Amino acid sequence: MKIYVRERQKVGEGVRQPKYRIVAITGGEIQVVATHFRKRELELIAQDIGAEIIWLHPAPDNEKKRH
Repeated sequence: MKIYVRERQKVGEGVRQPKYRIVAITGGEIQVVATHFRKRELELIAQDIGAEIIWLHPAPDNEKKRH
């Protein structure tokens, strides 16, 4: 099982809010109730269900498409 995670876009440095968001889960069935997570929470969930966390990185500004 894999859990794909990315950083939230509207959380700044020094803010005491969860910084990560689950994008997708593959290879199993799991019910996710919360929308934002701390890194330690994600690591504990992955350890408990035997999943691997895939950390996604944002695209550089010059590669982003403008709509």
